[in-house]
Amino acid sequence: MYKFQPILKTLVWGTESWVLSGWPGDESVVAEGPEAGKKITDIYEGQFPLLIKFIDSNRDLSIQVHPDDEMAARLHGCKGKTEMWYVIGAKPGAHLYSGLREQITPEGYEELVRNGDFMSVLASYEVNPGDVFFLPAGRIHGLGGGVYLAEIQETSDITYRIYDYGRLGLDGKPRKLHIEEAKQAIDYRVLPDYQTHYEHCANKPVNIAACKHFSTDLLELTEPLSRGLDDCGEFLIVICMEGSVALETPGDKCALIPGECALVPSDEKSLKIIPSGEAKLLTTFVPR
Repeated sequence: MYKFQPILKTLVWGTESWVLSGWPGDESVVAEGPEAGKKITDIYEGQFPLLIKFIDSNRDLSIQVHPDDEMAARLHGCKGKTEMWYVIGAKPGAHLYSGLREQITPEGYEELVRNGDFMSVLASYEVNPGDVFFLPAGRIHGLGGGVYLAEIQETSDITYRIYDYGRLGLDGKPRKLHIEEAKQAIDYRVLPDYQTHYEHCANKPVNIAACKHFSTDLLELTEPLSRGLDDCGEFLIVICMEGSVALETPGDKCALIPGECALVPSDEKSLKIIPSGEAKLLTTFVPR
């Protein structure tokens, strides 16, 4: 079982804490135990497939879209980015954008961008703690200010910005837009709803995202929970959002507080999660 040192990033709109990353140049370092100081690349063969973040938005993020695996491999030599958001906290009136609320064509997209009207066709959501949004590659999205959330994504840092509110980056220069790349990446389909709806169920896993890149469960615990690890591929990641928990496997133990995560190899066979009072967690893995 491994805990990692967070990688803190200050951005023009707020902060990110990368709590588990295999992205080149930002590889997570083991924080404690006999392998403390080793990078994720020392304990996992190949590129680690998921990137786990906590995002705190003081200002609106850019309106953006991510390429799928095929486009990212062709243009950038890396994976695309499918991701999901779990909202932990939100100021009153905080919002986000996800998907299109009306049908447009690639040509219509160009005209809207050119005329400064692109925001008018986006689906907007006022958000509250517990809200979930699945963001497959190709879905236009943008996070508003005043939101704190956990993000699970493919290991990729490729973002195509469509609109950035005319602001300057930390270097004092306008941030680059990627209008043509985004035109190719956008999924132009319109859905009736882009939010993930689920039933809360105390002390039982509730699946809130399932795709080929990751499967994620929400755990709202007031009592210990045990689970086998045979079904979770090579590893299970436990992400603590509220409260604190102790994790125990047959060969190891560790503790988590909010903003931390642990990587549990599946060869540990079983995991017991013991909350201290109430705790809210995500668990995620890459399906076989």
